[in-house]
Amino acid sequence: MKPTVVTAGLPSPEAAALALLKDLIRNACVNDLTPDSGQEVRNADTLEEFFRQGLLLADAPLPIHIRHFEPHPRRVSVAFTIEGSDPSAEPLTLLGHTDVVPVDAPKWTRDPFGAEEVDGKIFGRGATDMLYITASMAAAVRDVAMRGVPPRGTLTFVGLADEEARGGLGAGWIAEHEPEAFSWRNCLSEEGGSHLPVEDGSDALIVVVGEKGAGQRRLTVHGDAGHGSAPHGRESAVVKIAEVARRVAALEPSVTRDEPWPGYVRAFKFDPETEAALLRGQGYEALGELARYSHAMSHLTLAQTVLRAGQAINVLPSVAWLEMDIRPLPGQTQEDIDALLVEALGDMADEVEITHLITEDATVSPTDGPLYQAILDTFAEFFPGVPVVPTLAAGGSDLRFGRSKGGVGYGFAMHQRHQTLGSVLDTLHSHDEYVEVEDVRLTARAYRSLVERFCF
Repeated sequence: MKPTVVTAGLPSPEAAALALLKDLIRNACVNDLTPDSGQEVRNADTLEEFFRQGLLLADAPLPIHIRHFEPHPRRVSVAFTIEGSDPSAEPLTLLGHTDVVPVDAPKWTRDPFGAEEVDGKIFGRGATDMLYITASMAAAVRDVAMRGVPPRGTLTFVGLADEEARGGLGAGWIAEHEPEAFSWRNCLSEEGGSHLPVEDGSDALIVVVGEKGAGQRRLTVHGDAGHGSAPHGRESAVVKIAEVARRVAALEPSVTRDEPWPGYVRAFKFDPETEAALLRGQGYEALGELARYSHAMSHLTLAQTVLRAGQAINVLPSVAWLEMDIRPLPGQTQEDIDALLVEALGDMADEVEITHLITEDATVSPTDGPLYQAILDTFAEFFPGVPVVPTLAAGGSDLRFGRSKGGVGYGFAMHQRHQTLGSVLDTLHSHDEYVEVEDVRLTARAYRSLVERFCF
């Protein structure tokens, strides 16, 4: 790794990331899944000002190409690119989203958009998901520009809108309509760098190499309409949909045998009996706070989330439907999902309409190659000798768009030793969401180090 040129008086990436994080939180870019929400233009403007101020501080900064994307009014994504000196060198793109999920304000004890720093923690919606990483990415790229030494490979940071609504007005829109705006070949985004509670007290770090897909379904049944006062002899759509829900709930998809699940289980260093049970898809209670996540990582999951039937209490509804959030693993197809549902429905299958809603294949990147090796080397710099464990995200991220374009994508951050995967997951979208100041500093340093290692 080549050293960077140090210029006296420039702010450190850590200090810059902390200040930027607070500004991003205060902008309150809340995405409630409607097109006019989000208003990410506020964070896009903040990021532009962040880069402008940084370049003003430098004596001979590198030029930065800025590109805006606005598929819907005020739903703005913005890309900052530093051109590499060697066209043959590997590019690197950092994907940080700028929107956050809504808050249930009465359940917060602090201002969700105040960015208060208390007892070494910064509180605010989006602090963990994923504004501290977004701020660290921006700080790392700005630092490269300020120090004036061009990278060999082209370096891009993108502040993305609409990630919390699956990216249709953000990364998804760019991938479809302006795919050449920046490189998708090597991408980093959320989340990674937390620790596993290894049984013998040793340490292990996680890196996110892939994520589950989407197989949303609506199951619709029909019954006899009529007056609620005379139900005798009529087929009830409500009863039918209840039976559909019962049969689907009884489904028990088999545990995956594919990596990264076996490697993840072995990383805990359980006794042979516990390890064997987990590999069979049993005994998840041994994983404690990670039981729910680990089950999702190892199975196709079906969550029954929406049920609709009827409007008036005195009218028998003629139709009822059940909607499900289904998340397949890599290699599992939409046809596999439909076959599983038909099997569960049994003799009711011909009476149930199965409608596809949002569908996407799961995506996963290899655990080798230049970017993955740079991640391993960066982890080793901060936590020498600690094994790195690949995992799958149960939810989605913008990395799937890069993978769909033929690139690789990994979730990368850096956390203190006591920050386990379970504790980080519990913070996401929580009331009084926060990130520890030291985790922001670690992540900012780690991104700067990885950029140096990979791009120079």
